[in-house]
Amino acid sequence: MKIPKNHPRYNSLMQRELIEDGVKRGIVTQTGMIAHGRGEAFDYLLGEKTNPEARKQIGAAAAMLVLAKRPVISVNGNATALCAKEIAGLAKAIPARIEANIFYPPEKRRKIIAREFAKLGAKILGTKPTKKIRGLGSARSNVDAEGIWKADVVLVMLEDGDRTEALRKSGKKVIAIDLNPLSRTAQKANIAIVDNITRAVPMLEKKAGEFRKKGEKLLRAKIKQFNNKKNLDSVLSRMRKGNTK
Repeated sequence: MKIPKNHPRYNSLMQRELIEDGVKRGIVTQTGMIAHGRGEAFDYLLGEKTNPEARKQIGAAAAMLVLAKRPVISVNGNATALCAKEIAGLAKAIPARIEANIFYPPEKRRKIIAREFAKLGAKILGTKPTKKIRGLGSARSNVDAEGIWKADVVLVMLEDGDRTEALRKSGKKVIAIDLNPLSRTAQKANIAIVDNITRAVPMLEKKAGEFRKKGEKLLRAKIKQFNNKKNLDSVLSRMRKGNTK
């Protein structure tokens, strides 16, 4: 079905098509479709646009990524289907490495995801993980020795509470993009960006490009001024009031 660009929910409907196509191509699992639907509900409460809280979150996250010595962007099937091109652009802007990390089988999805990024000229890690994150019993624990295993800052996309907690316990800083401000992912991350990844990732890329030209002192101050809990409380209040202005 061709969706007219003037349709009021054009972006949401296009994302749905991308996820459906991802399932057909083996990038996304059936469970991934359910997760996307859950995210859609929260995005609707945000007015399907980037709010002031998210802009603050994105600013602090960009500063943390630019200051990181070994930043890694962790991608799953949904993130790949929705915005692989934008993620590749963000990785270049920071610069950071990209690693495929999945929860649901089959394991060959790691290679399928890698091929999607290869089409964009981005070589990613994670096709042959040799290390395990302590405290995780799922396939999420399997990581690349040169990627997440050595990272000091990890950007995770979409809900993944167990891994966020495990990464924090291992001494890493975690930035999460999650539309649910009440999820463990958002609550346990150092910085949670409550926004749709298709909007947040391009904004992160732009900010990272700007911040690479700024001094370290300014970027550290931006991170220090950021309060994750305070920002999440503000987002939740916005959702409850239906205030999307």
